[in-house]
Amino acid sequence: MDFTLTQEQKMVQRTVRDFVKKELMPLEADVLRNEREGRPGVAPEKLKELQLKAKELGFWGINTPEDYGGANLGSMMTALVMMELGRSFVPFTFGGSADNILYYCNEEQKKKYLLPTISGEKRSCFALTEPGAGSDAGSIRMSAVKDGSHWVLNGEKIFITNGNEADFAMVFAVTDKEKGAHGGVTCFLVDRDMGWRSEYIHTMGEWGPASLVFEDVRVPEENILGELGGGFKIGLQWIGQARWVIPARGIGAAERLLQMAIDHAKSRVTFGKPIADRQAIQWMIADSAVEIEATKWITLRAAWMADQGMDNRHQASMSKLYGANMANHVVDRVLQIHGGMGYTKELPIERWYREMRLWRIFDGTDEIQRFIIARNLLKGHVKVGELME
Repeated sequence: MDFTLTQEQKMVQRTVRDFVKKELMPLEADVLRNEREGRPGVAPEKLKELQLKAKELGFWGINTPEDYGGANLGSMMTALVMMELGRSFVPFTFGGSADNILYYCNEEQKKKYLLPTISGEKRSCFALTEPGAGSDAGSIRMSAVKDGSHWVLNGEKIFITNGNEADFAMVFAVTDKEKGAHGGVTCFLVDRDMGWRSEYIHTMGEWGPASLVFEDVRVPEENILGELGGGFKIGLQWIGQARWVIPARGIGAAERLLQMAIDHAKSRVTFGKPIADRQAIQWMIADSAVEIEATKWITLRAAWMADQGMDNRHQASMSKLYGANMANHVVDRVLQIHGGMGYTKELPIERWYREMRLWRIFDGTDEIQRFIIARNLLKGHVKVGELME
């Protein structure tokens, strides 16, 4: 068993870390100022400029197949990349990618939706969650009624990431109530100009999701993604594609936060001694380091299993549960170590504090992850102490 990174992995890690230090971290003060003034953290044109700079380094479509101009780095490499991107709170993502379920597009749909999304000409959003259906995705109520060669959609989606900016949405609606979730839900590709509207949802963090409203929105039958009644299956593939990505970013953020705490503890003096000499501070630093390290190996194994074609859903749920809580523990300790200054907007700690709280909710709450993990064990899908294969 060798935990050493390959030369290629080391090179990718180093390159992304340098990019984050050189291109993203210098923008952090501007991002904080912009967000305080109610503006986007990074202007769209600046984001595009950054993505093109990254493209010159070979980071374009990191998980997009080579046939579509991507790098197709794989899950393990993606986890390492996300750890490095997590070191900055600048809202940056590499360009050249599309939602995994868009590859279910037929040839005509690929020309209209998949390829423009990869190139950056169009933006998409995944619209499954409803006011009464969050983690229980099988309880969605949005209806789609057949009318000639069209389907008429009515209902509301909520907490949709990119919903305010998207040109089109991947919308899940009930097409056959009798068949239930498995067989009665269909995914539609719905352009904004077909008539749906988005409404901004204000949150405690900088994440600004949307509520999407559909009132008699007519969608051509050729805009069904995949098969009629096959929406629930591909929806779950989107949800479960990379639950370990959240803890991967959390590792990078927590490592940077911990270093901030260490540096501050060495320089902050109380009663004639640096607070680094105080046992209370030392224990917070030690606990944080241990939890970060544990998250790292749970997460990397989940990514490794994905690369091996293994079923990693159990491992991914453990990674998401442990990693999201780890990040919240670490940022809380780091804020405490900084005292009053940690609570101000002069430092980015409070911003991370608000952002990380979301990680325990979206893409499957703590409670849902615990349910999945316990169910797998109680039903024998996963056995305690089972050897890895």
